[in-house]
Amino acid sequence: MRRIIARWWWVGALAAVVGLPAAWYLASPLFIDRIVAEEFQSGAAELARGAFTDADGFHKGSGTARVVSVPAGAEVRFESFQVTNGPDLYVYLAVHPEPRSRAEVDEGFVNLGRLKGNVGPQAYPVPAGTDPGRYRSVVIYCRAFHVVFSTATLDRP
Repeated sequence: MRRIIARWWWVGALAAVVGLPAAWYLASPLFIDRIVAEEFQSGAAELARGAFTDADGFHKGSGTARVVSVPAGAEVRFESFQVTNGPDLYVYLAVHPEPRSRAEVDEGFVNLGRLKGNVGPQAYPVPAGTDPGRYRSVVIYCRAFHVVFSTATLDRP
């Protein structure tokens, strides 16, 4: 009987050692905000603008995405930005105007990089050689679970 108890104790301990860090990685972003406060240089010409909207009842976003022309090319700027935090979030420029699924994102996108923070102003350079006019939305996307967190449909001036 002692062997059975000892064996189950080791199984439980191993599950805790592996499971607790995994649970922390997946759940902690839901209640911990990463705040960013980047400053932008003025005078950039606006190429497009859109307001972030909720992807669903759980994944929420607000603020403004602006695509602007800068001396180095173009960049996407977030202003008054806030989104539900999550693991493995990235910023995409997408061809679809309002993607809500992985299939709609996969119609065409360019990855601008990992989301710096889920709250606050921040900027993402558009890769050289990319035509920002081809893309119709900015998407906050969770690569780990293939979930759209928020989308800003871009309007041209």
